[in-house]
Amino acid sequence: MSHRTHIRNADWAVVWDEETHRHVYRNDCDVVFEGSKLIHVGNAWKGQADTAIDGRGRMIMPGFVNIHSHSRSGPIGKGIMEELATPTFWGSGLYDAKAAFWKGSAVEGDNATPVASSRLTYRELLLSGVTTVLDLSAPYESWLDIAEESGLRVVLGPWYASADWSTRNGHEVEYIWDHQAGRKHFDTAIRVIEKANAHPSGRLSGILAPDTLDTTSEDLLRDTLALGAERHWPLTIHCAESMVEFHEFTRRTGHTPVGYAKKMGVLRPGTILGHCIFLDTHSWPHWHTRDDLRSIAESKTAVAHCPTAFARGGVTMESLPDYLAAGVTVGIGTDTFPHNMIEEMRLALILARVASEDFNRMPTGEIFHLATAGGADALGRSDIGRLAVGAKADLVSVDLSDPNMRPLRDPLKSLIHCAADRAVRDVWIDGRQVVFDGKVPQIDLDAVAQASEVLEAAQRAAEATIPRVDWAKRDARALAPLSLATRR
Repeated sequence: MSHRTHIRNADWAVVWDEETHRHVYRNDCDVVFEGSKLIHVGNAWKGQADTAIDGRGRMIMPGFVNIHSHSRSGPIGKGIMEELATPTFWGSGLYDAKAAFWKGSAVEGDNATPVASSRLTYRELLLSGVTTVLDLSAPYESWLDIAEESGLRVVLGPWYASADWSTRNGHEVEYIWDHQAGRKHFDTAIRVIEKANAHPSGRLSGILAPDTLDTTSEDLLRDTLALGAERHWPLTIHCAESMVEFHEFTRRTGHTPVGYAKKMGVLRPGTILGHCIFLDTHSWPHWHTRDDLRSIAESKTAVAHCPTAFARGGVTMESLPDYLAAGVTVGIGTDTFPHNMIEEMRLALILARVASEDFNRMPTGEIFHLATAGGADALGRSDIGRLAVGAKADLVSVDLSDPNMRPLRDPLKSLIHCAADRAVRDVWIDGRQVVFDGKVPQIDLDAVAQASEVLEAAQRAAEATIPRVDWAKRDARALAPLSLATRR
């Protein structure tokens, strides 16, 4: 018989109301789970339990569902990536400065660096209350093992592409096509997805993840879509993430990126578009149509919104409330560092109010919905992102006595606007506790220290190679100056 856990008398609980398809508060709530499933959410439960937990002074809520994260490539860029926006590429650093760093950090056969990066990322996600993450990465040898070790529910998206970006002058992007390599990586991705879907933990799964719409050939994209339809595999792809991409598609095809995605059949249930910022309604392109939002909504395609990485370059979605009003399913992702889901939610909320010029269009409860049930809906899951009988036992305990939560009038406002991860104490995934009083035993401090040392060394090595791969032969200090001048 499965282990039964009873959380008694939680001062506050965020529970699912099936009638309204929204979360609601409950006070003095009992939450009971047996094995991996919730069996009771509500008033005092009278049954027996193997483990009883006092819920007084706590808020019990569903775990967050992060639908766009790059565990392998995030942490190594700290201190470098924060200000690598390139003006000649409309604030995107993807094609110039960031490209030079990523090329410098990519070492064939290196398994230690991605392992260290993923471990630190997974730990940070857990500590901010994430229980499910869609992790997009170039596959590496131990990826599934590290994902399983974390205790997270991980959807693995192994990257593949037909082309890479390059620039010879800092203002023009060239596409270096290698169709054979794209096919090879596609085959590798299939094997990774098959292994993830068959993993004995039951917490790992896979998703088709061609890297970006503009670097995936039409033939490879068609074959990806056909395979997804045949095997009922979901798909995610970066789309409409830069003005460079927008202009490239209008030049190549006469369509916006979203218009091209519609033409190719990418827009359909089970597809998640990463970022999807530069639509024909965005103010920057000044495009002549107004079709993109409607196409996304009518096709039941979802969008992963990751504001931090773009706001650093002065870019934001216009606007999140408009996407929701059009009927688009939206979830939240952390993309790159920091992988702090609650801070990402806060920024998404604030930028939505600024971009829409309307404070009332993005209340706190709505951003919580997007980070839980919204992400679950994007992944086609009705059993995560909510506290309801029959759902997975993926839940978070928040310490209401934390000073950053007080005075306590509205606990979600206190959590999202003030306390963030500092008030997250305990996390359960699939009914198994993975965070204990703010500690992650499966990724302990010794593992964190070791991983940090690996990333320090890898970053220094990457910096040393930048002049050899950068178009202007700049070094790391020229690309990413320190915040302050250094004096001896």
